[in-house]
Amino acid sequence: MSCCAPGAEFDPSRSAIPSDEELLLASRSLGDGHRQVELSIPAVHCAACIQTVEGALAALPGVSSARVNLSTRRVSVKWRDGAPPPIVSTLDRLGYAPNLFDEQMAGKDGTLAELIRAVGVSGFAAGNIMLLSVSVWSGAEGATRDLFHWVSALIALPALFYAGRIYYRSAWSALRRGRMNMDVPIAIGVTLAYGMSLYETVYHGAHAYFDASVTLLFFLLIGRTLDHVMRDRAREAVIGLARLSPRGALVLGSDGRRDYRPVEEIRPGDRLLVAAGERISVDSRVVEGRSDLDRSLVTGESAPVAAGVGAEVQAGTLNLTGPLTLEATAAATDSFLAEMIRMLEAAEGGRARYRRIAERVSALYAPVVHLAAVVTFLGWMVVGGDWHQALTIAIAVLIITCPCALGLAVPIVQVMAARRLFEAGVMVKDGSAMERLAEADAVLFDKTGTLTLGKPRLASVETADPAMREVAAALAAHSRHPLSQSIAAAWPQSGTAFTEPEEKPGLGMEGRSGGHVWRLGRAAWATGEPGDDTVLARDGVAVARFAFEDRLRVGARETVAEAGMAIGPVEMLSGDGAAACARVASGLGIENFHAGMLPGDKVARLAALSASGRKVLMVGDGLNDAPALGAAHVSMAPASAADVGRNAADFVFLRESLGAVTAARDVAVRAGRLIRQNIAIAIVYNLIAVPIAILGYVTPLIAAIAMSVSSIIVIANALRLAAPRGGKDPIISSAEPTVHAMRTA
Repeated sequence: MSCCAPGAEFDPSRSAIPSDEELLLASRSLGDGHRQVELSIPAVHCAACIQTVEGALAALPGVSSARVNLSTRRVSVKWRDGAPPPIVSTLDRLGYAPNLFDEQMAGKDGTLAELIRAVGVSGFAAGNIMLLSVSVWSGAEGATRDLFHWVSALIALPALFYAGRIYYRSAWSALRRGRMNMDVPIAIGVTLAYGMSLYETVYHGAHAYFDASVTLLFFLLIGRTLDHVMRDRAREAVIGLARLSPRGALVLGSDGRRDYRPVEEIRPGDRLLVAAGERISVDSRVVEGRSDLDRSLVTGESAPVAAGVGAEVQAGTLNLTGPLTLEATAAATDSFLAEMIRMLEAAEGGRARYRRIAERVSALYAPVVHLAAVVTFLGWMVVGGDWHQALTIAIAVLIITCPCALGLAVPIVQVMAARRLFEAGVMVKDGSAMERLAEADAVLFDKTGTLTLGKPRLASVETADPAMREVAAALAAHSRHPLSQSIAAAWPQSGTAFTEPEEKPGLGMEGRSGGHVWRLGRAAWATGEPGDDTVLARDGVAVARFAFEDRLRVGARETVAEAGMAIGPVEMLSGDGAAACARVASGLGIENFHAGMLPGDKVARLAALSASGRKVLMVGDGLNDAPALGAAHVSMAPASAADVGRNAADFVFLRESLGAVTAARDVAVRAGRLIRQNIAIAIVYNLIAVPIAILGYVTPLIAAIAMSVSSIIVIANALRLAAPRGGKDPIISSAEPTVHAMRTA
């Protein structure tokens, strides 16, 4: 088995190498002066391939980052706005011909079919050659023995070409560009085993090993096929999401025409018609109609949600009861469903510490293993003088030293962990985030929108002029802050128009109208008077005061208690007043809280904890939490968070329950433990197997079996992450709506 199992080879008939113009069209703006594109590179096989691709692309002018995902055979490249660097030509020159990735092809696996055919051919050939070998072992001599050997050679040759092309194709692609990969020694080993047997046959030798060469290939392919199947099993969540992505939608033209368009051709502003029973293709806003929506894929909650005009709906949501007319608010590549798929795939691509170590060791594999094989051959020639024996032992060393188990040790666990987190309603941006979450020893919670639902209800308003309520609603309509949204929903907006409305993070909204400066937000900012009440101020004078009440998020009490025991000290940070913070902190059992904090204050608190040696997990949701989420050792945000907050966080949890925090921590700790176990297994295997092979106690066939078994053990150990630790699995039980939605869609 090899950790460098290939994906489907590049097929020019299916997808051509993209031009720079196509690459630019396929890319998406990240909103921070950068663009990003994802390309499929089927020829990527191993850690050495990853380092080659990432190193070459990172060296291109304008490229900010390049990350390769081994399981999906994809590379994500980010560059500064403008014309794309020569990404395609660079990959093609290196031998990794790229093509634009199609999400709809995610569930179509041509590689598995190729592997199964190769296993069948090699197994059939090995069985027939063994039957002929029985006659030789039984005492056939002279011309009869030579005839059986030649027949065996004729059976083995096409089998090696057909079944072994998976290794030969990869090895040749690397060698003709002056590189090495993990398939080169396997291709050399199989070829040498056949060549030795052919030499014995030509010179009428008593023994030939055609059965060993073909059986060696047979076992290598079995291991590779199992590797491929297990990887796909671990990535079922990604494949399931890709299959749920609609292929297109009915678009309503300005002239009333209705045209079906592929999802990649839908643009923001297009009007879409979605009938009952159809899934929504891109993130949209309802402009006509009313219906019940199944949002279980998005939130994990199974109860239908009513949606009317103005409601925001995400891609992947199922329309249940009535037709809707929607206005697209994002392209398919920027939709919520696409973001979920990217985050699931990115979980394997992170440069976690353990993965960097494994990749460095794997990158040394090719030169070290060839040197070991050459030294072994020369040593046995000096000791015994039998070139046949020396070459056989050298072949065994070539095969048995493949660091497949080490190459699989980290990524297979990260893929399984990403799947477990998805089942818990948590998305993770990369594997290094899981490692950092396991290291966290303190937790900071934002209050509004995190510990509480962030949907405060307006409790009371004090104003001498009732018209000020409508003015406040009009100004609040420009904000996404939960308090502002509560005010905007309480009264119809007046005809007041504001010029240059601007949201001040952590403070409030400011706008100009009728020659006055209006501020809606914290009293200390809006009027300069002490206090953290929410007020509407005109030219610095309060004209209305608002009071709110909020509900605790589901599972908040239990999560705070569990986090305190499993992680470390818990604190609450909030921009709200001391009285409101004290009520929430008391209800949750949080002793240490900080009220009236601006975004900079939260970052300063994080810095103080970090300076004292703490590794802080920050959980927040708002625009004002984004700096703290980015500065923390590791961070989480709910899916309802502002876009900037969600983008700054390492984890995003989809459901209302805050229990996702401790569930994610549990998965991260278990994943770290399994990674360390897998690395230990890989190291122990090589420490035992390599010396035994060098000493001549292992045949090439036994070496192939040992290599496959070591990889299977590593993968089986990683799959333990999918099993509950005893009793009812709390992660699965809490995630049933999401899992059920994926299985029945």
